[in-house]
Amino acid sequence: MKFILQRPLKDNVYNLMRKIGYSFWGKDENGSELIFSRPPRGYPRFHLFLTVKEENLIFNLHLDQKRPSYKGSPAHAGEHQGKSVAEEIERIKKILK
Repeated sequence: MKFILQRPLKDNVYNLMRKIGYSFWGKDENGSELIFSRPPRGYPRFHLFLTVKEENLIFNLHLDQKRPSYKGSPAHAGEHQGKSVAEEIERIKKILK
């Protein structure tokens, strides 16, 4: 689920993500999105793709329920909506405001 926080950044992105409990994984193939997760290992986990555009943070969050089913396959049981995802978005917004 996508959401945007529109405001000036008070800290660098990596420190903000640590503040909300997310660990850095790397960048996407294009280098345009930063990838984070919470918790850093295991399942289920929240998986967050973050884009910084000017002073805005654009979040794309989903919940991975389990690891990919087939070796070499990126497919997984990800929830992009639902109660858990909505609660996590509210938790993030509350901490970063």
